[in-house]
Amino acid sequence: MPQTYLTTEELAERIKYDPRTIRTRLKDSVLLEGIHYIRPFGGRKILYLWEKIEVDMAKPISLNNLIAGIQ
Repeated sequence: MPQTYLTTEELAERIKYDPRTIRTRLKDSVLLEGIHYIRPFGGRKILYLWEKIEVDMAKPISLNNLIAGIQ
């Protein structure tokens, strides 16, 4: 299955978030390296994997995550 690779700015347009929010709050907490994004050739540039992000965005929140967010 072909993957759609997006820059931070392109992802921000699709999910209606500010690019800075993606870089500082979502990356490495919700968006995980190797699952939701890659660093091609071991470099600094980050490319997000749209299909994986789209699937995870549609998942309902688990009860454990909901409780952890309240505490």
